[in-house]
Amino acid sequence: MSCPAPAPWLVPFPLAPRTRPGDMGATWGFPGWVRLALCLAGLVLSLYALHVKAARARDQDYRALCDVGTAISCSRVFSSRWGQGFGLVEHVLGPDSVFNQSNSIFGCIFYTLQLLLGCLRGRWASMLLVLSSLLSLAGSVYLAWILFFVLYDFCIVCITTYAINVGLMVLSIQAVQGPQGKVKGH
Repeated sequence: MSCPAPAPWLVPFPLAPRTRPGDMGATWGFPGWVRLALCLAGLVLSLYALHVKAARARDQDYRALCDVGTAISCSRVFSSRWGQGFGLVEHVLGPDSVFNQSNSIFGCIFYTLQLLLGCLRGRWASMLLVLSSLLSLAGSVYLAWILFFVLYDFCIVCITTYAINVGLMVLSIQAVQGPQGKVKGH
């Protein structure tokens, strides 16, 4: 006796079968609850960081919820020169470059991309997930180094986004590896 299919309104997205290895076609499916939660958390934190930076630009006395003390201040980090274009874009492409945006904008783009690519079932989508995750990890390591050894600060929002990026990298690697090592019947 087999189990009946769940009611259509209980399934958030139609679940599509995975494509075969090497298949360039992609189908749309649910990204998984963990990826969904991590991407939404990253998006919310990025939007909050954007809000804090804008509020701090309007009012230098603004105190964000993540400003716990002098050595634990996210608003100081977000409004530093490394909070925009990773502190690199202005020196390489100039201050008027379209890429010289707040790091939070890049975060919003990254988490949206991770969520959308996580919905696609295809080898190329899985590879793009890994590549974008690797890029985010490189950025996280660079910004963590700046945070601790240049700014001598501890940013709760920053550290949380670094952890989210590590989690997304783990999920991306698992998606590429697929269900290897599983034995039928177990």
